[in-house]
Amino acid sequence: MLSVEEQLALIGRGAVDCIARDELEKKLRRSLATGVPLKIKAGFDPTAADLHLGHTVLLQKLKHFQELGHEIYFLVGDFTAMIGDPTGKSETRKALTQEDVLKNAETYKEQVFKILDPGKTKVVFNSAWLGALTSYDMIKLASQLTVARMLEREDFKQRFESQRPISIHEFLYPLIQGYDSVAIEADVELGGTDQLFNVLMGRDLQRARGMEAQVVLTMPLLEGLDGVNKMSKSLGNYIGITEAPENIYGKVLSISDSLMFRYYELLSDLSAQEIAGLKAGIEDGSLHPKEVKKRLARELTARFHGQEAAEAAEAGFERVFQKKELPDDMAEVSLPKGDAIWLPQLLLDAGLVGSTSEGRRMIQQGAVMVAGEKAGDVGAKITTEGEVVVKVGKRRFARVRFV
Repeated sequence: MLSVEEQLALIGRGAVDCIARDELEKKLRRSLATGVPLKIKAGFDPTAADLHLGHTVLLQKLKHFQELGHEIYFLVGDFTAMIGDPTGKSETRKALTQEDVLKNAETYKEQVFKILDPGKTKVVFNSAWLGALTSYDMIKLASQLTVARMLEREDFKQRFESQRPISIHEFLYPLIQGYDSVAIEADVELGGTDQLFNVLMGRDLQRARGMEAQVVLTMPLLEGLDGVNKMSKSLGNYIGITEAPENIYGKVLSISDSLMFRYYELLSDLSAQEIAGLKAGIEDGSLHPKEVKKRLARELTARFHGQEAAEAAEAGFERVFQKKELPDDMAEVSLPKGDAIWLPQLLLDAGLVGSTSEGRRMIQQGAVMVAGEKAGDVGAKITTEGEVVVKVGKRRFARVRFV
């Protein structure tokens, strides 16, 4: 293990809240003296099949703890996902079925081991202990929290004050997330800044049971490609870790120079000293920002697809966008001839967007090219004859043949 001071420096990299640092230092010193690793917990509700880079901020911090020799608990919230945490939502979130949850959970397990060492990671499902609670146990658990305390949570407070409904079962979510920490006997829990209320609940419940309270460490919500809003599939500003190598590479290159170092800090395996060296190189002119960004794009692409795929993605990007050539592996789509097709529908049918709404938005943003010409009319219709090359954004191409 590194010294306590070195561990604290790595653990604190990029973190927002540490409650409380002196408690964490005490735990680390005890761990170093006894050789007993700390139990580090982070929970993930399997509410969607695919993770994006925003989700991996917590995974990267778990990796730091893992490299320091501590015990990692990757907690799959299969029980809590069926309740639905409304964090950041203005209304009750739709709960998932058990079938949906289990299906998504399996994909999560495959994806997280792109970052974490599977041999040193304990994957646990909270249904193992929450499913065993009786109605009496649940009532006793609920008795440890007041409504006034629950309304301290900002989203609940806003909904209460604006007279928007709050279902009783939503109050249970922070409670049972806190109970996860009791069951695991967690020393440290990680969460996003939007999870602060929930992860603090673990401290409260551990204390109520006479246990040593866990330290809470929160990580920031990663900004998406727009550099403003948090990374989100619904906003279309995300980089999915299961996306094709060329998509990951190209999307990383599209972020701003200022946002690049935010990604380096939260996602890169480079040390803080190495990142500082890259910043200094840009400032003194010895490094070009684009070359530094390409290094980040290669690293993140290789993480999820391997070094060979990352190098191929870089070569393909340079061929297509620097030499203005069309990609060799452009998708080819056959669509039936007939009446002229509405452009957003064409984009959807060609697999270039996820919905006609996204297609309209991309057209309005000037991000759509048809036969080499920028498309600006969301109401445009394309003749269904011959073939046409369609491009969305900087990386998505399709050759559409009408047959």
